[in-house]
Amino acid sequence: MATSKSPDSSMPAAEVTAPYGNGPSAAGAAQPAASAAGTEPSRKPAAKIRTHHLRQAKLNGERFAMLTAYDQYTAEIFDQAGIEVLLVGDSASNNVFGNETSLPVTVDELLPLCRAVTRSARRALVVADLPFGSYEVSAQQAVATGVRFLKEGLAHAVKIEGGKFYAETVRAMVQAGIPVMAHIGFTPQSEHALGGYRVQGRGDDAQRLIDDAVALADAGAFCVLMEMVPAETAAAVDAAVDVPTVGIGAGNATTGQVLVWQDMAGLRGGRMAKFVRQYADLRTSLSDAAKAYGEDVRSGQFPGPEHSF
Repeated sequence: MATSKSPDSSMPAAEVTAPYGNGPSAAGAAQPAASAAGTEPSRKPAAKIRTHHLRQAKLNGERFAMLTAYDQYTAEIFDQAGIEVLLVGDSASNNVFGNETSLPVTVDELLPLCRAVTRSARRALVVADLPFGSYEVSAQQAVATGVRFLKEGLAHAVKIEGGKFYAETVRAMVQAGIPVMAHIGFTPQSEHALGGYRVQGRGDDAQRLIDDAVALADAGAFCVLMEMVPAETAAAVDAAVDVPTVGIGAGNATTGQVLVWQDMAGLRGGRMAKFVRQYADLRTSLSDAAKAYGEDVRSGQFPGPEHSF
């Protein structure tokens, strides 16, 4: 039967077991229990978050959470905590690789991080950022880069920055079978063109963001992320599109919210953006642990007899 790579607006039926196999079982994964008859498993496979689940959340008036992740352990922890979407962001540039901005990070640097996250998450939808310079030249370049992230990075979807100018790029990627999350408002890769970190969509500029979102959704984007946008504008954008929206500094009217995990968990020092809420103080916890370890080593208290063979 012929199939199409174009998205279907109707909600798909319940997901069934992959017909072509799932590769090796995860180490230590629980096996389905046998039924009373001893012939059929009684437990269905664990559910995975798909793009249509995010759309259904919007239709149902529900919310979902999204966090960045760049490594095995954060991906595993956030996945088990129930975070629905993990973003392997180009923010790894300034949260992993030590750059001042997201601009220097490359495709080849992000791909291993993406693989680590996807291999470690069992349920979450993993979205990978296409970094600056990897999609702007042409739709063909964007498709090629997107294919790399799905094939080599094992990502489930990708995210690109930019407004309606990129609608045809999004359309080409979706037709190639690459799910695309659009990113509008403040777009960090355009920091220099935008004149720095500035709120977008104020006043008369709100209509521009609405037009951007509508064009990108019409082109096939499964979700629209808005960064540093007034809450009123973000609410208008959300009302104008059928696809779910995600906010970061965009008020509370969006279907989902996203934060950089090092900001959310208090690992990064320095001044935080207004839209960040810290749910832990990992920086202090790790610093205290490192100091205690150093003192124990220098004093000879570690390793003790119980740590020796």
